[in-house]
Amino acid sequence: MTKKDIYQYYEKIINTMAEALMVISSEGVILMINRSFEQMFGYSSAEIVGQPCTLLECDVCELRGRGVNAPWCKLFDLNQDIKKRCMIKGKNGSYLPVLKNASILKDDSGQPIAAVEILTDISKIDQLDQKVDLLSKQLSEDGQFFGIIGKSPSLKKVFDIMIKAAQSDAPIIIYGESGTGKELVAQAIHQLGIRKDKPFVQLNCAALNESLLESELFGHMKGAFTGAYRHRIGRFEAANGGDIFLDEIGDIPLSIQVKLLRVLEVNTIERVGDHQSISVDVRLITATNRDLSKLIDENLFREDFFFRINVIPIRIPPLRERTEDIPLLINSFVRRLRARTGKPISGLDHNALELFMDYQWPGNVRELKSALEYAFVIAESGLIKLSHLPTSMTEEKQLREKVNQISIEHNSPAEKGNQKFIENNPTSEKDCLIRALRQSKGNQSKAARILGIARVTVWNRMKKYGIELNKVIENE
Repeated sequence: MTKKDIYQYYEKIINTMAEALMVISSEGVILMINRSFEQMFGYSSAEIVGQPCTLLECDVCELRGRGVNAPWCKLFDLNQDIKKRCMIKGKNGSYLPVLKNASILKDDSGQPIAAVEILTDISKIDQLDQKVDLLSKQLSEDGQFFGIIGKSPSLKKVFDIMIKAAQSDAPIIIYGESGTGKELVAQAIHQLGIRKDKPFVQLNCAALNESLLESELFGHMKGAFTGAYRHRIGRFEAANGGDIFLDEIGDIPLSIQVKLLRVLEVNTIERVGDHQSISVDVRLITATNRDLSKLIDENLFREDFFFRINVIPIRIPPLRERTEDIPLLINSFVRRLRARTGKPISGLDHNALELFMDYQWPGNVRELKSALEYAFVIAESGLIKLSHLPTSMTEEKQLREKVNQISIEHNSPAEKGNQKFIENNPTSEKDCLIRALRQSKGNQSKAARILGIARVTVWNRMKKYGIELNKVIENE
């Protein structure tokens, strides 16, 4: 096909465009439109060709006193392409938000003779932005958003990502420590999304062995293995058209990862014991409290599978990083427990609240809720006191105070509210670490919480100073 042949089909070519196209003369008269323009703005070619472009009332056009019948745009003075977001008025009087790309056509002498404008409908993007604003405002007075409690900036950022991610069909992965509410986030994404009227199916991948997990995910045929007495559909089939949430994705075997990768690539599954492919339309949401990059380095997780599920990552901050949400959580759980138990408990006294704010919450929101449930069993009425709280919390407070005193006695500065020891003071750092390990009976996680550092830091310092745990305990 020659260039001349292509020119013969130019009208058909421009009418296949999804974007609206319009050609305007240097006098501001509409010379041509394509079929997408007609569909987008409601005008037929016969109705609008020959009309001044000011009929469209574009809100970014800068008019100047030029033209035969009407003022015309400064676009012809710019001598360059423009790309602007604007509002265009349709035949029915409504305005449509569009992205305008405009270029000037010139004759052989360089004089402008016409403008070509391509208009892309961005109303869906605008609607999404409006939905984000609306849903953000749904954060109630007590800080609840689809069952997730908190108003901290870090959590609000999570809410914004959730709202936008929900409008996509791309895989989502939720990162967070145990007890941070990963399941609640997955459920909220489903409720916010375009599949909310379809099934939401979930499965904890750490709860099953390899053979059972494969059967749960993909189903099985009668006789496929011992105990398979009848056909069974799997979770993917059950979730068809909706969302499937796979928790603890970091715990699935490599063989299952390969099969899940195939599902994501070709949208088909095979039941155990069957060779017939079954098409499924499912959006995958996963969650983990593990470091997948580390698992990849250890050859326990496939890198190609990681890239397929890590399209939209959402990290839920641990409770210790959003302590301003603790009072909201306490108030919410106390109300629920009061209604459930009928006990006239109004809240926490000053000392108990102070402990809740200082505690590191390794179990996050789940642990906080459990602590209040325990308190409601012990307390009868009035305010919850330290004596009503789990001994693990009060003992840790006592241990932290002891280690703090040790650091003071050894002139080891500590940050206010956090027992982090300065690295250039190794003698006291080692001494405090040994004391914390002894106080915690060798429990490295508990020692880390006493010192206000990460568990891996405890391990690194033990290695750094050559501390052997069994000797530390024996010499206590």
